[in-house]
This record gives sequence, C-alpha cells and structure tokens, in this order.
Amino acid sequence: MSGCGLFLRRAAAARTCRALVVSTASRRPMRTSPPIRAFAKALFLGKIEKKEVFPFPEISQDELNEINQFVGPVEKFFTEEVDSRKIDQEGKIPKETLEKLKSLGLFGMQVPEEYGGLGLSNTMYARLGEIVGLDGSIAVTLAAHQAIGLKGIILAGSEEQKAKYLPKLASGEHMAAFCLTEPASGSDAASIQTRAVLSEDKKYYILNGSKVWITNGGLASIFTVFAKTKVVDSDSSVKDKITAFIVERDFGGVTNGKPEDKLGIRGSNTCEVHFENTRVPVENVLGEVGGGFKVAMNILNSGRFSMGSAVAGMLKKLIEMTAEYACTRRQFNRKLTEFGLIQEKFALMAQKAYVMESMAYLTAGMLDQPGFPDCSIEAAMVKVFSSEGAWQCVSEALQILGGTGYMKGTPHERMLRDTRILLIFEGTNEILRMYIALTGLQHAGRILTARINEFKRGNMTTVLETIGRRLRDSLGRTVDLGLTGRLGAVHPSVADSARKLEENVYYFGRTVETLLLRFGKTIVEEQMVLKRVANVLINLYGMTAVLSRASRSVRAGLPNYDHEILQKI
Repeated sequence: MSGCGLFLRRAAAARTCRALVVSTASRRPMRTSPPIRAFAKALFLGKIEKKEVFPFPEISQDELNEINQFVGPVEKFFTEEVDSRKIDQEGKIPKETLEKLKSLGLFGMQVPEEYGGLGLSNTMYARLGEIVGLDGSIAVTLAAHQAIGLKGIILAGSEEQKAKYLPKLASGEHMAAFCLTEPASGSDAASIQTRAVLSEDKKYYILNGSKVWITNGGLASIFTVFAKTKVVDSDSSVKDKITAFIVERDFGGVTNGKPEDKLGIRGSNTCEVHFENTRVPVENVLGEVGGGFKVAMNILNSGRFSMGSAVAGMLKKLIEMTAEYACTRRQFNRKLTEFGLIQEKFALMAQKAYVMESMAYLTAGMLDQPGFPDCSIEAAMVKVFSSEGAWQCVSEALQILGGTGYMKGTPHERMLRDTRILLIFEGTNEILRMYIALTGLQHAGRILTARINEFKRGNMTTVLETIGRRLRDSLGRTVDLGLTGRLGAVHPSVADSARKLEENVYYFGRTVETLLLRFGKTIVEEQMVLKRVANVLINLYGMTAVLSRASRSVRAGLPNYDHEILQKI
C-alpha cells in the first residue's frame, strides 16, 4: 500500500474507531452489583483493583443502536452546517446554530428524561462529545451550560428545584452559567468575596459581588452562584462559609459586562457578571447552607472526564485533515508522508488520541456504575492528559503544514488557539496535579499510618519486615497482581505489557510508602515531588486503560485490533 493510502486509511480508522463501554442512564435498569471501589486510590497502595477496569466495559446492542440514533443527525449537522471559521471570526455562535443545537436536544444531554432531557449516561454523553468537540466554541458553550451550569441542580437540587428549572434548561429555552471565579479568586476558590446576607424576615438572601470569565454570562437566564454566608457552627461560633445558590436573571440586580476578546474559543460568550442587592429566595439555596464548596467541587469533578472524548474527536479530525495535506505536499521530490520525522508526528497524534479516548471511556464506564462512585482522581487525570495531549498534537500537526498552518484563518491555527484554554479552565493542570497526588497520598496515609508509626518507633518486627521487603525488591522480585496467567485479566498477546504495568504499580506503591515515611504531613509543601507522583499515576492509568481496551479488542476480534496492540507497547 502506498504511503498516502496508508495515512488516509489510518485517518479514516481514527475517525470511525469508537470505544464500546458500559452505559447506564436514568431510564435504564440500574445494576445490582456492589458499588465500585476507587481504582486510582488503590494504585497508591501498589494494588490493581482488576474488577473495576478489566475487562474494558462494553455496551449492549440496544444501547449501541440508541446512541447511533443520536450520532447520525448530530454528526451531519456539525459536518454540513457548522461554520467554525465564521464563528471564530465573528466572535459569536449564530442564532440559527444555537436553535439547531436546541432542536437536536444537545442542551439537555444528561438531564433526566422526566425533566425533558435525553437522559444520556456518561458513556453516551462522551460519545456525543466526540462530535461536539469538532468546534471549540460550541463545545465550551454546551459544556458550560450542562457540565457545570445546570449540573449542580442535578447533583444537589431538591425535587422542587429540579422540576422548576430543568425542563426549560433541557430544551435550551433557558441557558445556564457557573459563577465561581472572581477578580481576586481563581484557583483559590475558598477566597471568594461575593457575599449573601439573610434578610431580616429570613425569606431572602441579599446577594452582592462580581464574577469574572463566566462562560455564557451574557446569555444565561439561570446562574449557579457561590457566595460567602454566615453559618452558625456546631460549637455555636459564627463562621463564613460558601453557599451555592440558583439565581435567576429575573430576580433583578443581575448585569453583565461586554464579551471578552479572547485568544481562542472566540465564539463562546465570556464576560463579567455582577450581582447588586439581588434578592434570592431561601428555597433557591442549592444543597445545604455552608455546603457550597463541596457542591462546586462535585460539579467540577463530575464533568472533567468528558474532555477526553471531546479532544479525541477533535484529534481524529485533525489527523484526517493533516494526512490529506501530507499526502499531496511534495518536497525533495517526495511526499511528506514518506519522511520518518513526519511519520513520527502522525504516530504521536494517533497514540495520544487512542490513549485519551481509552481513559475517557473507561472513566465513563466507572461513573455509570451504581452507588455514586468516586472517580474524581480518574476524571482529573483524563483532563490533564487530554488537555496537554491536545496542545502537543495540534502543535505537531501545525508543524507538518509549516507556514501554511501558521496563517490566520486556517483550521490548524484556530485549533491551536482553541486548545490552549484546555490547560487552564475546569481546574488548572497544576492544581489538578496537586489534587491527584494529595488525594491519593491521603488515602494511602490513612491505611499506612499505623505501620509507619510502628517503624518510626523502632518496632523490630516492622523494621525487619521493611528491610526484608526492600532487600527482595532490590534483588528483583517477581510481581504478580493477577493480570496474566491462566486466570489472568488480559489476553496473552498483551501479557508482556501487563507484567510491566504490574511491576510499575507495585514499585509505585513502595515509593508512596517511602515518601510518607520521609515527609509525613509536610509532603503538602513538596510540589515538585507531588508533580512527579501525579505524572506517574497519570501514566499508570493510561497504561491500564490501553491494556484493558486492547485486550478486549483482541478477544472480540474487532477490526484493526493489531493496531491497538501496537498502542499498548
């Protein structure tokens, strides 16, 4: 096969390859299996919770048929009617485009059916995200509306709040926005200054303050707003705590500034939102008074995983466009596709797309399990890996086009600007790395504290056990965490890679114990150490997702499974 044909075949395969993962929606029967355990946290102990990730989750044929009914019309619309260049140049999404998005049901993808939404599972939401991600401005607008804007009502809202607000939000009649960030409060969300004071008749909260960089701020009718309130603590002391509120623009005193002139995602509406003596009924408190910080974190944690599938969808299109150029562009009497350094760039893009897609759908499958599983670490890892992978891949694709890709108005130039924000919003990657590492270390610390204390006190049994284990480790122990062998979780064709994963997980667990022994509680100040811990964990999760997916593909005999085997090496 010619080099050009091979590249086009891979581009087409990348575009059509779809992860088949477990999906459960509000209208579907819930599984009766035990609640999922935290997979990522177990890695800090040197363990692999196999049942949570092996085999790679799959969906039923009925569910596959159902999601395909949504995919066709949405893909057709984005391919034939969405003009991303026009949206970028004019700095807004045309009204007719927004109306079409509403008619397709995309404003209510995860709103339960009983409130007028599509009621999609996390898996189905991720699948549609692959298509929506083809336009950065639209993707951000829809994500700000439902992944964070209205998500708090789904997660923490009362039945009355859901019945009142979700139907119009699902239809797109009302648009939602998430108001947390302030001029002096970015990553440090606990330092917000917006304040809500309970009225004398105790019927309203009087809201005052300003929020910045609010996506949909100029379009939204409903805002999820976070403000400081006075709360009487258990010891009768009065403290400032964050409370979440559902605020309607019609309450009065709600204004917004002009749209920001941004580097990328220029078609999305981003502006300041101001609240001046806005009267918010007490029944519009979201969750508990003083529980707003937890509400905010739950909202953000629940939506991050979808960035993986959205970015993967964008990268597949990027690979296709770049391959078409590389197959026709000739230098030194040879097509660009014939040069090794160009082939390396395509290999990198295909690899990143496959890994982030695998991580995203594996996480979606976990989230679709019963029992409200805590997948906050997994979701954060997907966000970090996907955002950085997108930035790297778009840069490499632009490099293939050379000067052409650098010119204003080309898709690559626009994609480069659009992807830069991914490393910043929904939690900066620096903050998320600290969160990933510290959350896992805290879990390990609770379990290992007794052993560590015994070691520090000089308990001879513990000391000798530790020295003996480290001696065996230094001599090269055989690690078996149950992934390989006759009863192993993976297909024999990927056994070598599975053994490498087992070894890495085991020694990561030993390293975590050493770090806790060395630093104790002061490890929270060791940011360079925490960064390395987070990076190792992200790689371990990526390895796991790829191994699980490739193993499933071999067993199922899926087309091009040999390509997937190469990805896991």
